[in-house]
Amino acid sequence: MRVEINPELLRWACARAGLSTQIVARRIPQLLAWEQGSANPTLKQIERFANIVHAPVGFLFLSTPPVEDIPIPDFRTTGNIHIGQPSPDLLETIYVCQQRQEWYRDFSRSIREFPCPHVGSVSLNNNAKVVAEKIRKTLKFDVEFRRQLPTWEEALRQFIAQADDAGILVMVSGVVGSNTRRKLDHEEFRGFALSDEMAPLIFINGTDTKSAQMFTLAHELAHIWLGKTGLSDVGPSTFPSNAVEKWCNLVAAEMLVPFESLQKNYYPNAEVSDQIDRLARYYKVSTLVILRRMLDLGFLSMDDFNSAYKDELDRLLAIIKGKGGNFYLTQAARISRRFARALIISTLEGQTLHRDAFQLLGFSKFETFRELGNRLGVI
Repeated sequence: MRVEINPELLRWACARAGLSTQIVARRIPQLLAWEQGSANPTLKQIERFANIVHAPVGFLFLSTPPVEDIPIPDFRTTGNIHIGQPSPDLLETIYVCQQRQEWYRDFSRSIREFPCPHVGSVSLNNNAKVVAEKIRKTLKFDVEFRRQLPTWEEALRQFIAQADDAGILVMVSGVVGSNTRRKLDHEEFRGFALSDEMAPLIFINGTDTKSAQMFTLAHELAHIWLGKTGLSDVGPSTFPSNAVEKWCNLVAAEMLVPFESLQKNYYPNAEVSDQIDRLARYYKVSTLVILRRMLDLGFLSMDDFNSAYKDELDRLLAIIKGKGGNFYLTQAARISRRFARALIISTLEGQTLHRDAFQLLGFSKFETFRELGNRLGVI
């Protein structure tokens, strides 16, 4: 059975995926004939096309291309101009997280959990320094605690775990779902927060550098405390003009490197490279965060900051990354240990179907489900 498809929809679907029709035609040679209107695809062929360009099949049967809006407030800007068309990868990541949040909200209510008291507990009128201290104390992530940790990478793992323990679902992934062929683009977004009193959720783009991920987590935590859902692309080097993003950046910077503490530990006559290495070890944060705080305190000029930041970022990106890691540890980080434990328990108790659990977890084998449950201590 052949179906009629508006050629404009074919071009739209390719462009939406960041591909040209010529590139897609390498995998589907008939595409150029469909685009020209000289032939029609079968339903099976159009389903394969939709799978390649990551587009919902139903969209391809519309008369005109749909307008896809990001389903949450979008705070991303480039030169103070809002970024345009979202990628399918970004949209699907948000949709998946919204599904997980909806499930966890219902689960929390079913077991009569109390709402998370931190969500919406502050406002933009609150002093950023005071809020940063409040979040640090809530998460038990103060400077002295971090100083005892061997590396700032370990500090990041602890930061994520402590936020999860505080009732916030923290998910870190560099791919769409569990599809390793669909890598997220950290230049499109760094993270987002989905505020909800029963199931507050933070997603961090795992393709970003580990150093940037810590700042993103701190920034998105400020969003949760504000009770403001939003998509962000901020980092230690950004200077947002939006009031919410500006305030969240201030909280994040103060949370990681307190102003008064840095004043005491800064050596005015030390070389910048020595300074940032020493302070990064002290606070267990990245050297990029230290550079930003040195700028905030007036220890660096804007020109010196830009130059040092670029050099340091290039150095970090040049470091050879290790291969992978333990699958089950990675999987737990992708979907939040809190969420994974709750979903596995609910499934074992018969409250959630295995089929639905596998879809939310992002895999399809029962052996994987059982082993993840073992690793999380619920089986």
